[in-house]
Amino acid sequence: MFLILAVVLFVVWIASFLVFKTAGILIHLLLLFAILSIIMHFISGKRAV
Repeated sequence: MFLILAVVLFVVWIASFLVFKTAGILIHLLLLFAILSIIMHFISGKRAV
């Protein structure tokens, strides 16, 4: 789940960076959340149900 969230946030970050041509704080927060999601994915790992 975290990996999918990270990919979506990264794609939105790239799209907003290309569309708006500005580097506002909100755009960079999306990248930060994407990186945090990837880190959480690797920390939590796959758990057996």
